[in-house]
Parts: sequence; structure tokens; C-alpha cells
Amino acid sequence: MFLSRRVPELPTAEQALKGRPDPTFSVPDRHTVLGNPLLGPYPEGLEVADFGMGCFWGAERAFWQTPGVWTTLVGYQGGHTPNPTYEEACSGLTGHTEAVRVVFDPSVVSYEQLLKVFWESHNPTQGFRQGNDRGTQYRSAIYTHSATQSATAEASRQAYQKVLTGSGYGTITTELLPSEGRPFYPAEGYHQQYLDKNPAGYCGIGGTGVSCPIGVAQAEG
Repeated sequence: MFLSRRVPELPTAEQALKGRPDPTFSVPDRHTVLGNPLLGPYPEGLEVADFGMGCFWGAERAFWQTPGVWTTLVGYQGGHTPNPTYEEACSGLTGHTEAVRVVFDPSVVSYEQLLKVFWESHNPTQGFRQGNDRGTQYRSAIYTHSATQSATAEASRQAYQKVLTGSGYGTITTELLPSEGRPFYPAEGYHQQYLDKNPAGYCGIGGTGVSCPIGVAQAEG
């Protein structure tokens, strides 16, 4: 992972790298663990969720191990540069965060349950970093695909903030925005299911140890 001594700062659209109209690499056809296609279109009835929670290697594994998840893939999202490379994203000059796309069966696992995995698998109060990984590409983010996802994510953020505050943590810095207008650009093939291919590989994510309540907003409403 790339480290930097300067204070991380998101580039503006004008400052960001120009990028390119098409990717410079191909993406593998199928998930090495789940066996399903990485890229859409996906089967009818499945839903998509996008999360950023630090280094995407460990983040992806947390989701492919979750029952009800049909496929996962890693990429770059939330920035300005079209079709960035890993090196460009790590430069901090694209504005993207390392993201995981989760394709799931809502009849088996709910979006709310995926949010619980998200919150508990990293520290969402650290701004432009996760642990020793520093940079805008490691920021916490949720990019939603519907009004329902947006409302559910916001309710979970508020619920988790309460328990984090009670445990001595600061304010959640997670970027919560619609995925519309924020394309997900799949990462290079060697990043896809990296920790399956390299079981002893680097995993920089780590939670706070604070459990995230689910169902709180609905119960109190």
C-alpha cells in the first residue's frame, strides 16, 4: 500500500488526472471463490451495494464471506478520473476511494445486514485513512443505489454513531452519497479476490470492536 507524509486532500475536477475513455486492462470473468460473473448484467432479483472501507483487499473478503452475497469485485469510485489505474488512484490525484461492489440476494441477506458488516469491519471515524494506510483513497464511503438504500444507510450511520460515541470514538466521517454520477471502475485483475489468491497477503482493515445495532431506526420509529 502507498503511504504519504503530506496531509491528504481531495483534488477538484480541474486538478484531477484526465484519465481515458476506456480501461487499459481487462477484468476476469468469474469470482475465484463464489464462481459467479464479476461484471453485470446480474440475475433478476439481485441488488447492488457499493462500499469503501480502506484497502479493498480485506474489505472484499469480508463481503464474499457473507451468506447471501452472489459476487463481489473491487474498484475505484467517488472520484473524477475516468478509468483510473491503481497507481493513479493511489497518487491521490483521481479523487477515488478504493471500493467494493457487492451483488447480493435480498431474500437471503438484507442491505441492513451488509451495512453491519461494513461498519464493524473498519473504523469509520478516521477521515482519509484506515490504520496505517493514509490517503484519500482509503476514506470510508457508502454509495447508494436507491432512496431506500440511502435512508437505511443514514439510519444505520446515526445508530452506529450513538454506540461509537458511548465507546469514546469521534464523529463518523463516512461519505454517504448516491452512486448516480459516481461510476464504479473495476480494478485490475490481480486485485480481484486478492486475498483468495494470496491468503497471507496484506489486509489493512480493522474494526473498532464496537457492535453495530441493526433494526434500531425501524424499532424506534
